[in-house]
This record gives sequence, structure tokens and C-alpha cells, in this order.
Amino acid sequence: MMSFIIYPAIDIRGGKCVRLIQGDYAQETIYHDSPVEAAKAWEAQGGEFIHLVDLDGAKAGHPVNDILIGEIARSVQVPVQVGGGIRTIDDVKHLLQLGVSRLILGTAAIEDRAFTEALLGQYGDKVAIGIDARNGYVATRGWLDTSEVQAEVLAKELAAKGAQTFIFTDISRDGMMQGPNIEAIRSLALASGQSVIASGGVTTQDDLVRLAAYADQGIGGAIVGKALYTGSVDLAQAIQALNAKA
Repeated sequence: MMSFIIYPAIDIRGGKCVRLIQGDYAQETIYHDSPVEAAKAWEAQGGEFIHLVDLDGAKAGHPVNDILIGEIARSVQVPVQVGGGIRTIDDVKHLLQLGVSRLILGTAAIEDRAFTEALLGQYGDKVAIGIDARNGYVATRGWLDTSEVQAEVLAKELAAKGAQTFIFTDISRDGMMQGPNIEAIRSLALASGQSVIASGGVTTQDDLVRLAAYADQGIGGAIVGKALYTGSVDLAQAIQALNAKA
């Protein structure tokens, strides 16, 4: 089995660690008052890579919680990746200077292809492409809009331009605790020929084991949010289980 990483998710809104249901800002649950302490806790349980989302930034179109993100990056020894509102080269440089290891482009990958391709050429593996799909089509602007671009088509095109990592979210599964759409994730990995991190729907440790079974086909990890905060997945136990099967 090839490498498979569990990414504990910290979604930041209003300076707190929250979760939304299907990206709906009106359906928010606050799980932790301090995203910094949440990051430290996930690292202490064995987390190898922290996934951060600036929800305010995704909606505003520019990073909003950047100071807090920098504080998180400095407070843990493991790398962090960040998505939400990254639209300009200044955003990219600023976040990298704050200590972020990998940036996630979502809306920009659809709306500003020249910028995305230039960024891939300049920063390579420091850039991941976030593909959030609703019924197979890419959603943008914090999932508020749905484009006419098919997820697999976008992945193929950007892989040809140097994208090495994709983060795929099936919006219909996000926050619903119904399990991930493994077939769609696997299909995107095979179509792009690159590593795909699954996001949305992971509910149990068994979901992670099933995803990791396709590591050799390009499913390189899974972002886990609500399941960790509700306790339906224990991070340390899940990591141990995956290591046992590796």
C-alpha cells in the first residue's frame, strides 16, 4: 500500500473552529474556540499534516484569517495546507511567508486559469488544486456558485500543466456523515494520473481503510473534519489501523 495521510480539518470562521453542512454558512456548528489549540491537539494525536480552511476568506475572495493561520503554522511541527480566498500572487507569497507549506486553489483554478498555471509553474508541489463538485460540476466561491466545468476535465487539464495534488470534495457528502463517494474520488485520480486527497463524508475508521485500499490508484489521503470532532473517528486509532495494514 502506498502512502495515505489523514488530514485533520480545521475550518475557521470568525476566529473559531467550525463545521458547515454542505458548505451552508447558515448551518454552522462551533467545535472549538481556539483553532490553534485544535491544531496542537491533532498533532499530539499523531496528525502528520493539518488542513486549514479560511471560510471567511472563501466568501470574501481574499484571506481573512491570515494572522491566525500564521499562528497555527508556528504552533505545530507538522506542515499545514490552507485554502480559502487565495486569488493573487500576493496572497500566495504572504501565506508562504507565514509558514504555510501548501496552498489550495479552488475558485481561482476556474476563474483565472493563467494565474493558476503560472503558480503551478513557479511553486510546483506547494500548490494543490481544490476541486469541489456538485453533481460532477465544479463549485466555486465557497460553494456558493456552480460552474459549467466538469471536475474530471479540469483535473486532466491542470495535471497537464503541472498539478501534482488534487483535493476532491463531493459537496453532497460534506458534513452529512454518509461516507465518502469513493468511486468519484478514484475516478478523478485515474483521470488525472495524480494524487487525490478525499474530502467530505468520512464518517468511520472503516471509510478511511476503504479509501486507503486505493492508495496505489492515486487516493493519497483523506481530510477528516466532523467525524473527528464528534468522536466517530479517533485520529490516533485510525492512524494505527492504517499503519497496521500498510
